[in-house]
Amino acid sequence: MTIPRLSAQELANARQAATAARRKRADFKQQIRSGQLAFTPALEQAGADAALSQLRVTDLLKALPRVGERKAANIMESLNIAPNRRIRGLGRLQIEGLKAEFGER
Repeated sequence: MTIPRLSAQELANARQAATAARRKRADFKQQIRSGQLAFTPALEQAGADAALSQLRVTDLLKALPRVGERKAANIMESLNIAPNRRIRGLGRLQIEGLKAEFGER
């Protein structure tokens, strides 16, 4: 399968869409960091949004207060979540485990 050639306008549109998605994910993480958005509603919102569902679970966890690289890795290991897993790839039991761990925040 070959990569299709895109016109200059199609490339510009693709770049614009990618930039918008990155900004949306960054704003989402900032809302979590600041406490404007609790973990459980954030997880549900991310699961329903195509751009937010591409966020890595590690990045979501590290956006929470008092959760760093090591704690996020330990939590993910205890819930059998691969380090490169994205929100859209989480299973039902993994989501329930995350909600049980962080639901009160």
